[in-house]
Amino acid sequence: MKPRQVIFIMTDSQRWDMVGCYGQNGLKTPNLDDLAREGVRYEQAYTTQPVCEPARAGIFVGNYPHECGAWANCAALADNAKTLGQRLRDNHACETAYIGKWHLDGGDYFGLGRAPDGWDPEWWYDMRNYLEELTPEQRVKSRKPETAREGIPEDFTFGHRVTDRAVDYIEKKRGEDYFLVVSYDEPHHPFLCPEPYASMYDDYDFPKNPAHFDNLEGKPVHQQVWAGDKRLRDPEALRVHRPDIFGCNTYIDYEIGRVLKAARENAPDAMIIYTSDHGDFLEEHCLLKKGAAAYDSITHIPLIIKRPGGLQNAVYREPVSHIDLSPTIMEYFGLPIPKLFSGRSMLKTTEDLSHHQRDYVFMEFGRFEVDHDTHGGFQPMRCVYDGHYKLVVNLLSTDELYDMREDPYETKNLIDCPETAAIRDRLHDVLLDWMNETRDPFRGYVWETRPWRRDARKPTWKYTGWTRQRENEEYEPRQLDYVNGLEMVEKSRPK
Repeated sequence: MKPRQVIFIMTDSQRWDMVGCYGQNGLKTPNLDDLAREGVRYEQAYTTQPVCEPARAGIFVGNYPHECGAWANCAALADNAKTLGQRLRDNHACETAYIGKWHLDGGDYFGLGRAPDGWDPEWWYDMRNYLEELTPEQRVKSRKPETAREGIPEDFTFGHRVTDRAVDYIEKKRGEDYFLVVSYDEPHHPFLCPEPYASMYDDYDFPKNPAHFDNLEGKPVHQQVWAGDKRLRDPEALRVHRPDIFGCNTYIDYEIGRVLKAARENAPDAMIIYTSDHGDFLEEHCLLKKGAAAYDSITHIPLIIKRPGGLQNAVYREPVSHIDLSPTIMEYFGLPIPKLFSGRSMLKTTEDLSHHQRDYVFMEFGRFEVDHDTHGGFQPMRCVYDGHYKLVVNLLSTDELYDMREDPYETKNLIDCPETAAIRDRLHDVLLDWMNETRDPFRGYVWETRPWRRDARKPTWKYTGWTRQRENEEYEPRQLDYVNGLEMVEKSRPK
């Protein structure tokens, strides 16, 4: 009997069109392009929140960030939030190993240097482990982008050391069932990579698109504050010249290629999943990095799945979400999908491109990081996208609606447009229902009573008047009904 193996490869801050098979814009990622030819490339895949830790919660916990406590960097997972590693181990499905950036500890960016529950301590290797291998002088160098121009060897980088361990694991576990995560920090800052990658894009400019000409007129106030003086720039003179991130982007493709080669030789029947946690603005909408917005620049991510017996060189064009990955992996290992999961398995999409995965993709934002005041603070946002229109509700700012077919670069905000008011209100109802169903701790009447929602119900203190309890019955006793002290019958019910 063939072993059941999954190799999950993840990068950081790699937007969808930084991968050649998506962008075709001159950026080189030959190994990921090869993987796409061997499996299914998802044309419209989205993160749950465009920040590192919350995005990882959506992937490895199977809940939206607001459901499990990880609604910002440095916000610890809830104590009763169980990771995919725990669920696979506790169901005796396979061995579980995590090599690379974790960022779910709720604290230090680099991690704690020790394996969380559910992951094999023998193979654990996070960014703190990497730094502890370096001298103090090397640590300082490892955090400076200019170090890449000093001619560093491959083995100085975090990505190379992650790959070495992943290849070793794949070779040693050849005949065993396992779930292996290979999680790179690259191409995230500080963009460390050796030559020839460090200077590969010195003469390259990323192609501009209509989003680079958006000065945020008619857009949310908090985005205008965020952009600051960049709104006054001359977009014609703008160059998207980033040899640091683009060189690191191609470099990490090289490292991924080493993992894929080991898989072909030692795990030919493994299911391989590749994605990134979120994107990067690259100067679109006068913004940098990522943060409190739902633009495709930062929420639209690459996703490729190669499955034994599945489709090859195929493109799935409907929207999908990171929230569906945990249930997909559970189903692949033959396990029941927990009630607590917020997504649904997308395994059928690897064999049937006509399979309808979901009607809506949901995204959110709470804040960038608990520790830092430099990213705008608390900016609660909830978003729904149906494959045509995207509605973004910014609780403390102004809202957005985009026609993604007519305006794929999201330059024209239609939130007050009479012609699309019915579509906007329909999506708003869907969004409110999702917030209620997922027990969003920030839900309440203020999300409904938006200035443009003419038929909003009058605000009341009890809002919907419902109770919505948690179903985590694989790990907790069934919760009790406050009214009678007996086990609850329905998790959502009028109170």
